[in-house]
Amino acid sequence: MEISMKNVPDYFGKFVFDDITMRARLPKETYKAMIRTIKDGRSLDISIANVVANAMKDWAIELGATHYTHWFQPMTGITAEKHDSFISPDDSGRVIMEFSGKELVQGEPDASSFPSGGLRATFEARGYTAWDPTSYAFVKDGVLCIPTAFCSFAGDALDKKTPLLRSMEALNRQAMRIIKLFGHTDVTSVKTTVGPEQEYFLIEKALYDKRPDLVFAGRTLFGARPPKGQELDDHYFGTIKPRVAAFMKELDEELWKLGVYAKTEHNEAAPAQHELAPYFTTANIAADHNQLTMELMQKIARKHDMVCILHEKPFAGVTGSGKHNNWSMTTNTGVNLLNPGETPYENAQFLLFLCAVIKAVDDYQDLLRVSAATAGNDHRLGAAEAPPAVISIFLGDELTAILHALEKETVYNAKEKSLMRVGVHVLPKFPKDTTDRNRTSPFAFTGNKFEFRMLGASASVSDCNTSLNTAVAEVLSQFADELEKAENFEHALHDLIVRTVRNHKRIIFNGNGYDEKWIEEAERRGLYNLKTTPDAIPMLLNQKNIDLFCKHKVLSEREIRARYEILLESYVKIVNIEALSMVDMVKKDILPAVCCYGDKLAKAFRHKKEAIPSLKCDYERNVLQELSECTDHIYHTLRCLEKAIAGVNKNDDSLSLAKAYETQVIPQMQALRAYVDLAETMTAYKDWPYPTYGDLLFGIKN
Repeated sequence: MEISMKNVPDYFGKFVFDDITMRARLPKETYKAMIRTIKDGRSLDISIANVVANAMKDWAIELGATHYTHWFQPMTGITAEKHDSFISPDDSGRVIMEFSGKELVQGEPDASSFPSGGLRATFEARGYTAWDPTSYAFVKDGVLCIPTAFCSFAGDALDKKTPLLRSMEALNRQAMRIIKLFGHTDVTSVKTTVGPEQEYFLIEKALYDKRPDLVFAGRTLFGARPPKGQELDDHYFGTIKPRVAAFMKELDEELWKLGVYAKTEHNEAAPAQHELAPYFTTANIAADHNQLTMELMQKIARKHDMVCILHEKPFAGVTGSGKHNNWSMTTNTGVNLLNPGETPYENAQFLLFLCAVIKAVDDYQDLLRVSAATAGNDHRLGAAEAPPAVISIFLGDELTAILHALEKETVYNAKEKSLMRVGVHVLPKFPKDTTDRNRTSPFAFTGNKFEFRMLGASASVSDCNTSLNTAVAEVLSQFADELEKAENFEHALHDLIVRTVRNHKRIIFNGNGYDEKWIEEAERRGLYNLKTTPDAIPMLLNQKNIDLFCKHKVLSEREIRARYEILLESYVKIVNIEALSMVDMVKKDILPAVCCYGDKLAKAFRHKKEAIPSLKCDYERNVLQELSECTDHIYHTLRCLEKAIAGVNKNDDSLSLAKAYETQVIPQMQALRAYVDLAETMTAYKDWPYPTYGDLLFGIKN
């Protein structure tokens, strides 16, 4: 459907069954019932659902839809959909377009081929999708998409959204207990808000198609560094190339039609790397929107003869891609509970919620690390573009000084905010923020929110927000238990804040997270340093973490153990695919190409020696010898890799298998890559079988 792009407000949310559309199309009482469900979490009667379904169907058909789908997020990390048409046979043998409340509220997709971690047997195929009315339905590609949760026949969560919704309810319950203690009788709910910044690469599709590693593994498994990378910092925030700008324009337009608040776009640090950031919205809607964003990025890029790469580390030697999860808590009256205000040292409510987050991150740092643990992210964490694997909190000078004064029970000397002066009189002066930004911190306070910077680009934001919401809910529960029975609320509040600061200040670090001295200091403080995915995943089964999720009814122990198995299985499969891809590329393309080039050198050397016997021919002789030695190393390392792949599969349990891939297969992959990359530097450009890093990173010319 063609839409004029002259006025964004005219078409923003055009394909979304949002509040404006519901108000216009639903009877008044039905609309009120829907709003009560969305805002207060009340259940929806089937009679109301029938009215909503009919109105939704008529609206979708007007926009060209012929089918509907329950759009859900299984534990594959991407979205899933099964399309059903609106048609229903009538008595005359023709069809009518129908859509019932039952079809809206519940679907029954086949669950047999989705990861379950043992929650059901392979032959047990039944699964259910349940409508999430708090996330608006939308029309995409001629299909009415209904955001849903996904569960098994026994009621176990088989998706990422169900635990997220449960965690939001848990945090709301506990936050409301605290809110009431401060006398805010007008507040009826607290929601977590999220704004995920999305990094990605764009490369030429024609070049992508010639790289089996990008096609199969999503990242380059081989590739020598080009003469130029990101050393000049000339790509970051640089002028956007016309083809990329055209892609970004179409992406914005398509996202805006779907009600996604795409706001900021720019070139990132690495060549061919870019970023898109949205406005904040409620956590489950933000999760839906981010999944849509990734899907549309990949779809629209291909329309522009490019490919969007969302892997965390697609190119060695340059910055990888993350997803910064900006998180806060907001009341239904619009108050951000993490907004310090003009005088944070006097804002007791802010300080209490701040302390709750500090304690939650300290107590459950392992869970946050698990939420960012993937095979792809292991290549990125601790490098020059990502925080280390150690979780810590950056607060900045002002908040740290306030907490220090509270801990020591001394008076905090507030200073007026200084003006930013840049030495040019015609430029405006403006107040400095209370903190600078710390790009090396995994969990940084950035004014009125926390930015969790550890998440990888391809990840769903549901996992980290589920863990964060539940951990904060637990601490708020502990705080409420103590404060509700206090004889003197103000004294108890003061003592609680001071005690929390004293007991959990070890998690606060405002310095350089890349400094090796910090890693040593973190160990002395007793913080976790879970460097790899197989190191991190077992923490999920710590009894305190099982107790946390079970207490707040976010995950049952069965569901937790299933996720443990799924995460390890995913790690093993990803590394196995990469290893097999390397073997295939070396056998079929790289060794033949290197041998062919070596044969050319040998023929040239013999020809010149025969023509002029006294000629030394150093180039052909020396390069041939070096290339021959390198080829031999490639061959023998390839054999070692094949042996390692065959050997690790003898491990029985999932953790042992994952550790075996980490300690036995990956080192052989790294060794093989080193020799192949060396061979690339000695082989003529036209004889190398694949597009080079220079081609890929600088291939988009305009």
